[in-house]
Amino acid sequence: MNRREFVKVAVVTTAAAGVPASALAGIAGRTYAPARIAKVSQLAVGVPVSFNYPDAQSPALLVKLGRSALGGVGPAGDIVAFSALCTHMGCPVQLQRDHFLCPCHYSKFDPALNGQAFQGLATQYLPQIRLRIDEATQEIVAEGVDGLVWGRIENA
Repeated sequence: MNRREFVKVAVVTTAAAGVPASALAGIAGRTYAPARIAKVSQLAVGVPVSFNYPDAQSPALLVKLGRSALGGVGPAGDIVAFSALCTHMGCPVQLQRDHFLCPCHYSKFDPALNGQAFQGLATQYLPQIRLRIDEATQEIVAEGVDGLVWGRIENA
């Protein structure tokens, strides 16, 4: 076995053994407090709504894109929400036409593709906030976060 093969085997073995199953179960089963954000009728295409989730120190943006999005809710599946902190260094992102832009280092994220980073220094997706619509009131409710909010070791 040469050095390269040894390093590959060591990395894979360490990675597989280093995460206990109980830790993975805890992440998958995490529950978040629901938070009402806005009514569907109050949204305008391309106009973001600011809110905090999963806690008061976590800025987030809700937006009606006007086109279908992965994880989107609403009649057209075009309402999505994301953490407003860039995954590169935590600068606040802004909605620019059809993408989120981090003004600090010009990372861009696609809200229609789960917040995928497609330009700049960020290499991780923006954490997407899971949403549902309360059928009785037509309110949009945040119910969880897919991904880790910048600067944290856990979201809640």
